[in-house]
Amino acid sequence: MGLIKAALGAADGVMADQWKEFFYCDSLDKDTLAAKGQKRTGSRGRSSNTSGEDNIITKGSVIVVNEGQCMMIVEQGKVVEICAEPGEFIYDSSTEPTVFGGNLSQDLKSVFKNMAKRFTFGGDAPKNQCVYYFNTKEIMGNKYGTPQSIQFESMIGPYMLNVNIRCFGEYSYRIANPILFYTNVCSNFDSVYERSEIDSQLKSELLTALQPAFGRIAAKGIRYTQLINYTKDIRQELSAELSEDWGKKRGIEIVSFGVSSVKADEEDERRIKEIQDSAIMSNPDMRAGRLATATADGIRLAAANEAGMGGAFGFMGMGMAGQMGAGAMGAFGQGGVPQGNPLATPQASPPPSPAPAAAASAAGWTCSCGHAGNTGKFCEECGNMQPKPAAEGWTCSCGTVNKGKFCMECGAKKPENEPLYRCDKCGWEPSDPKHPPKFCPECGDPFDESDRK
Repeated sequence: MGLIKAALGAADGVMADQWKEFFYCDSLDKDTLAAKGQKRTGSRGRSSNTSGEDNIITKGSVIVVNEGQCMMIVEQGKVVEICAEPGEFIYDSSTEPTVFGGNLSQDLKSVFKNMAKRFTFGGDAPKNQCVYYFNTKEIMGNKYGTPQSIQFESMIGPYMLNVNIRCFGEYSYRIANPILFYTNVCSNFDSVYERSEIDSQLKSELLTALQPAFGRIAAKGIRYTQLINYTKDIRQELSAELSEDWGKKRGIEIVSFGVSSVKADEEDERRIKEIQDSAIMSNPDMRAGRLATATADGIRLAAANEAGMGGAFGFMGMGMAGQMGAGAMGAFGQGGVPQGNPLATPQASPPPSPAPAAAASAAGWTCSCGHAGNTGKFCEECGNMQPKPAAEGWTCSCGTVNKGKFCMECGAKKPENEPLYRCDKCGWEPSDPKHPPKFCPECGDPFDESDRK
């Protein structure tokens, strides 16, 4: 009886599976990543293809692929066909024969061989063929938020600071390689595979990859407050960081990455504000502007004082405070009071440095023999002694050289035959008062008796 039942079951099963199937998948929503294809039969009971096996796909069956979908046929646990092009796909390489293949004699032989094979398995089909549909559209609305702060190196003025930040936003991804996704993620599922089954793992790996990705972003000189403007760069860095686990292992790629808010820790924000204030105070123009604003506020408050002399005392105190503030502000920089300070007392300009002494005459002295450039006391050519320079002024009998009318040592009067000259127009005095030039080099007045001292 068992053999007869197996033979009848094999014949009945093969004949039931002779009908070609029509597979169709309804729209895959944003929460569904993959779904198992179902055979489409008439809803009014007119279809005769109701007794076939669910895990058998007859040769020549039609599989419809919609936009944003990828169809995959798995036979005996192995991917044998895949199609991502929208339209109709005819499965003509199936190992399940049918008498509707177009060559009846050959098809009948294949059908009887299939019956014999099923007979050896008790009448059941020793085969498993399934159709899977994958959602290749962009999966959006994946929220993320850093539970703990992430260190971000940021340039604040000339200083490099490690700022602890928290960021929040959304990202999207899509299935780029359905074969890898089926092989390493969902595999042989029952009916649908939803994104909730993998969301927590993807979000954890994304937050882990944010730290090195932000490190490379910071190396480009981007401040943490500018991250919202560089979401494409962040997406590229995340793709590079997650390419091994997401792309090469699961067939998933990041499509977009959005940053809705970035906030630094309160302690770091306070420290940044102090550094920015210090940078403002180190700029002479900016600290002068701040002091001018404070002065204007003080004047406004003093003018609003209605307590009699309170306003006058307020102006007096404000003036004293302004003088003290101007001195303190000027101490930050060089050059005294900063430019534009309305309260600073102008400082006297430093006296001009004395003009450098006239350049010394050419080195050495010239002898009467005509040899120039002598540096010693005797001429290098003839041996004559260096002449003594002429005395400036007149020599008193006590040996003191004077320029006035009386000797500054003994008080003796200057001899009449020792005239001394000085320009009566501009006061210029020659180096040798006894032998002046013909004209004053300063004003051009000729030297005459009126220029005698």
